[in-house]
Amino acid sequence: MKQISILGSTGSIGRQCLDVVSRHADRFRIVALAAGSSIETLAQQVRAFRPELVSVGDESRARELKARLGSSNGRGPEIHTGAAGLEAVATHPAADMVLSAAVGVVGLPATYAAIRRGKSVALANKEVLVAAGEVVMAAARKAGVALLPVDSEHNAIHQCLRAGGPKEVRRLVLTASGGPFRTTPAAKLARVTPKQALAHPNWRMGQRITIDSATLMNKGFEVIEAHWLFDMPLERIDVVIHPQSIIHSMVEYVDGSVLAQLGPADMRLPIQYALTWPERVPSAGFSLDWSRIKQLEFAAPSPKKFPCLELAREAIRRGGAAPCAVNAADETAVAAFLGGQVPFPAIARIVERVLEQTPTGALGSIDDVLAADRQARRAAAEFVSKERSGCKRRGK
Repeated sequence: MKQISILGSTGSIGRQCLDVVSRHADRFRIVALAAGSSIETLAQQVRAFRPELVSVGDESRARELKARLGSSNGRGPEIHTGAAGLEAVATHPAADMVLSAAVGVVGLPATYAAIRRGKSVALANKEVLVAAGEVVMAAARKAGVALLPVDSEHNAIHQCLRAGGPKEVRRLVLTASGGPFRTTPAAKLARVTPKQALAHPNWRMGQRITIDSATLMNKGFEVIEAHWLFDMPLERIDVVIHPQSIIHSMVEYVDGSVLAQLGPADMRLPIQYALTWPERVPSAGFSLDWSRIKQLEFAAPSPKKFPCLELAREAIRRGGAAPCAVNAADETAVAAFLGGQVPFPAIARIVERVLEQTPTGALGSIDDVLAADRQARRAAAEFVSKERSGCKRRGK
């Protein structure tokens, strides 16, 4: 029986992982859970899965969790808090695998600690590789542990790569839905609202990743992740718009063959694959309805409409702190857009300005990564203020 810890158990990926676990109770056991502030949901999870250890954001939430659990269930789990609590969950002695699904760089140190302890990691936290790919992959190689992608695109590539050796691969092709503004003229993007940007046509996700899908920054981050996960040069990673989101990604081999992984838009499928790898096990009710698939469309992304995709590529070309800075600047800019402080196109402008002033140089440790993240957020906040001032002067 595989024993699992989850970082970010109350988020979308964490909840869906627990659904997969509940469907395969003979294969998996939950030993530790970490959440931030969704205490009611966490309490329900504790009652259902009886972990040995849980972590929450701070002491006040720990007290709330204790009060919700009461004493009716007998001896409850150990309750930890903060960054130390996240690391305790990630390094639980009994855990065979850690699902890294905490949102943001908050999950990075704990995931890194799990890798160094020799835990296999099912990776759903983009920041781990976007911000610290070089450091994290070096640690994974040293520890001899597997990083199994949970993102549907990288999970699809992982599956397709099982058909051939590394020297047989010509390129990786990541698919993107194009988001809610796929057919919107670039000239009209300055007036789109957060509500419109959050209306993703195919997936239901958290707010930041949904906005990143609208700007295609999310796909840029996936290019960075693919570069690290599959040791693939940037020039051999392509992106194609595929609005149906049925083909999750493809691998082209040197003989011209292209292998594509298809499936319904349901994250439980890649989660289950990551948890059960290298096996495949039956899943209940997850299958494509071929009678409803009328066509599969493909198109090249527009650089004018989606400049964030190229900014992410430029970050990996520069290396060092650049990918970390782009991630931090994007998170800051997206929050400003959602708060009505800046218009939609300002997200790319802010990221570009932060990238331009980010110094080059390798990051040698997680502390270096976190320092670069803080510096980029400060710079991005300054550019947000300038964008707000500019909008006021223009009367927008």
